[in-house]
Amino acid sequence: MPIYEYQCDACEHQCEALRKISDEPLTKCPECGKDALTKKISAAGFRLKGSGWYETDFKSGKKKNLADSSPEKSSDKKTSSDSE
Repeated sequence: MPIYEYQCDACEHQCEALRKISDEPLTKCPECGKDALTKKISAAGFRLKGSGWYETDFKSGKKKNLADSSPEKSSDKKTSSDSE
């Protein structure tokens, strides 16, 4: 669920609220109690990362394919020394 920022037009109190997208916007200020709360426009404060996302998501330039950038893996070292 997204976090929305609100500001009261009467007392200028600012707050955040965790709301569903389908929920109606809040209107009553928790500070002064007036129906003057308006939703602010702000940037999203989350980033999708973890094992469930593609490796190249949110990477640019030389940072792509970081898993393959290591010179030798431990399994590669065993194979090369065993074959020699």
